[in-house]
Amino acid sequence: MSDLKYKRILLKLSGEALMGSDSYGINTSVLDFVAGEVKDLVAFGVELGIVVGAGNIFRGVAGASRGMDRTTADNMGMLATVINSLAMQDALERKLVTTRVMSAIPMQTVSEPYIRRRATRHLEKGRVVIFAAGTGNPYFTTDSAGVLRALEIDADVIIKATKVDGVYDKDPVKFPDAVKYEELTSSDVLRKNLRVMDAAGIALAREDNLPIMVLNMNVRGNILKAAMGGKVGTVIHA
Repeated sequence: MSDLKYKRILLKLSGEALMGSDSYGINTSVLDFVAGEVKDLVAFGVELGIVVGAGNIFRGVAGASRGMDRTTADNMGMLATVINSLAMQDALERKLVTTRVMSAIPMQTVSEPYIRRRATRHLEKGRVVIFAAGTGNPYFTTDSAGVLRALEIDADVIIKATKVDGVYDKDPVKFPDAVKYEELTSSDVLRKNLRVMDAAGIALAREDNLPIMVLNMNVRGNILKAAMGGKVGTVIHA
């Protein structure tokens, strides 16, 4: 525990990353792998909150772009995050990691309502808290929800775990000459319009001097290494 640089972490998981090599839904092998990484963090003494996206099931912006009412589409996206959160809880508890799912949209039969003080108490008791349903409001992404929850629980850092190993100047999948950034400032991200997370989330993190680390979640030990302050992926400073 003494080797930890970040004691309390908000882990933002990409919904798309949970698909693995599948074209849709949740790949159970990926889920099991991530659960193992989280178990290692908890064993090391990290107090961990998790926000999971929903791009593997439904993305509100995409629904709205096809003519759906934006508020309705975003509400559907937030409900999709609850599905991912329950799947994550199941994978963790099969590895004997105690968890709580707290939803911004009340649904008491499957989760606890999100209450900040209760969430903090769960973290202090060593429970992993999975924050579901985004912020509970349309027009906000799960990236913004991740930053908001990180600030509310007084996290030391946000770790955004995706399918790529950091932030690039352009899409590394489409452009082989894409250049990876080792470090950036929040202002750099906004000025260069880098698609790390939405502008609202970046601006919110900048205001409260909250660092963000972007890394590849598919590399074993990456998240724990980041928690210890190791050089992994890209670091975004406020």
